[in-house]
Amino acid sequence: MEIRKLFLTKKSEIPESGISPSEEKEDLEIRITYYQSGYGAALKAMGGPINFRACLENVYESFEQQCRDQETQQARLKQPYIDERTRKQSELKNTETAISIFEEKKQGLVEQINQARNEIEDVKHHPEKYGVESSKRPKAQFYIGLLLLIPITLYLFVFYISATYSAFFKDFSNDSLTAAIFDAQAFSNAMKAGWLEGVLIFTIPSVFLGLGYIIHMMQKGKGVKNVIRMIALFITTFLFDGLLAYQIEKKIYEFNKTPDSVPYNLQIALGEAEFWMIIFAGFVVYIIWGLVFDITMKEHENLDKIRGYIKTKLEEVKSLEVSKNEIVAEIEQLRKKAVEISGKITELQATIDGFVFNIRQYLLYHAQYKEGWFQAVSSEIALSQQRQTEILEQCENIAQEHLQKLNLVNQTVQNMVYSKIS
Repeated sequence: MEIRKLFLTKKSEIPESGISPSEEKEDLEIRITYYQSGYGAALKAMGGPINFRACLENVYESFEQQCRDQETQQARLKQPYIDERTRKQSELKNTETAISIFEEKKQGLVEQINQARNEIEDVKHHPEKYGVESSKRPKAQFYIGLLLLIPITLYLFVFYISATYSAFFKDFSNDSLTAAIFDAQAFSNAMKAGWLEGVLIFTIPSVFLGLGYIIHMMQKGKGVKNVIRMIALFITTFLFDGLLAYQIEKKIYEFNKTPDSVPYNLQIALGEAEFWMIIFAGFVVYIIWGLVFDITMKEHENLDKIRGYIKTKLEEVKSLEVSKNEIVAEIEQLRKKAVEISGKITELQATIDGFVFNIRQYLLYHAQYKEGWFQAVSSEIALSQQRQTEILEQCENIAQEHLQKLNLVNQTVQNMVYSKIS
């Protein structure tokens, strides 16, 4: 069977080792034997080029078999490959261990990501489970509060615009309480009087709403000072409403007074039902607005707590995804490395299962055999000079073709590795 069908040739350098004197003597005897063998074969074949080709093939087959049979030398030449295989096997084991560790880390991150995503969904329904203070149905209470807050706010704007206009600018032509509290033309009449009057009338309700907002914010604080401030704000709001009611009631009283009427004072105002109706139409509704506003804001804060928790978890998921992708990339690199190492181990094993061919030694024996053949053709076989020259040239060409076929021309390495094809 041809060599090429059984083996794949690969070049590789094998470190040389020292040669003992006995080995040198043995090598010299072998070289002489090859010379004599070539010399004798040429005489028998009369130097025929065809026979020379067959003889060279036999020399190669014989040397190859000799290389295979030299177990001690083969073991010595293969030792670097065995050592390299051991190192690669250790490296492969370490790589596989690293892959296993990273796989566990990746699985842990996947579990954390899934848990965080489940918490994002569950916190909307069970916020207290995750330490988020929230009512059972924060959305419903928030929207109900907002639905009530809007019309109450509009009422306060209308009331305070009308009451402020009545207190500061209006001249009463009747004593109707309804006309005092609500004047449909209050804003337009104020604008007719001047744009500053219009701005004043329009912005005064914002003062009361601002006070309500401040009271709400103060409720978040703790301490006696904070309570005193809140009480002071309520008293201030009440007094402001009282002044409006006093001024409106005074105008009504002045409109209805007779020559026998006493001058208008606080005692008279406190005794009038209309005075208290104006206060309660403003201040009590203002208190209701403040309570509704406070409840609505608290429910909005509850929603914000849930949104804040969800936002934190989404950022956590994003960070975990980045870490997971980094680990996945690392695993891919390690797997590629493991494949490369496995390929190298397979390659080394094929070398170990094959044999190492000593190129330099074979070229020496080949040269000795050719020299013996050429010597016999030149000196022992009776041929004409022209025929002798032709035979020698043909044999030289055959020798070069033989070496080229075996890829042994201009070799720079001492040994050639023949790896078995699996």
